[in-house]
Amino acid sequence: MNEPKKNFKIVAETKARVILPNTLTLIGVCIGLTSINFALNGNYKLSIIAILLAAIIDGLDGRIARLIKGTSRVGKELDSLTDVISFGVAPAFIMYFWQLNSLGKVGWLISLIYVVCVALRLARFNINTGGESSWKDNFFEGVPSPAGGILVLSPLIYESSGFDVFNLNYQLITPIIFIIISILLISKMPTYSFKKIVVPRSTTIFLLFSIVLLFGLLLIFPFKALIIGCVFYLFLIPASGIHFLKLKKDLKNESNLNDQEPEDVL
Repeated sequence: MNEPKKNFKIVAETKARVILPNTLTLIGVCIGLTSINFALNGNYKLSIIAILLAAIIDGLDGRIARLIKGTSRVGKELDSLTDVISFGVAPAFIMYFWQLNSLGKVGWLISLIYVVCVALRLARFNINTGGESSWKDNFFEGVPSPAGGILVLSPLIYESSGFDVFNLNYQLITPIIFIIISILLISKMPTYSFKKIVVPRSTTIFLLFSIVLLFGLLLIFPFKALIIGCVFYLFLIPASGIHFLKLKKDLKNESNLNDQEPEDVL
């Protein structure tokens, strides 16, 4: 009697689902660290592109993990650790080599403060996640670390974009932006998370066209598109705060109305 053949598997299917997103996370941190090497060699444009690629991978790994049901506690902690490196340490080193080193010890202190704020922001994020889902899941507390990592690079991005609109004093504006972004990272300012976007089927084709257009602009005019994106995101921060307060007020009024409804008396 022939015995049923057993398929040889190196890892179980459940573990295989976990490997893919974690591998993407590790690739992202390698790219983030490579950006420091580019900055050391004076290739600042390549260092910006490396941080951008790390941010794109950071946005994909979590969504892929949820899509294939490959989320894990290890992946969550690994993602936070890599975010500190890719969007905390790497941008701080890049900007220190580019401008902040001219400020001496003060420039190094500003870099340290920024990295610490990124670490604190991610620690708070890990504590606050994992609870019951609610409408607040559509918002982050403070600016997320990938956005912060790109925003602190904005003076360098502007200088690389070729825009001649303003003649900026980079030695002055760079530390100011570092301090502002550091405060926004650890603040409780609500910012859009874009995690739970419901797109009607009738508008799916327009969403796909917008994504293709965005990536096309990033491929053809990477630094111009990035600086415009940074400005747009900065304007989006107060808008998200206003939207958050409006939703909170509407839900509070709705709950008050429900509490005031008289009970039926038989």
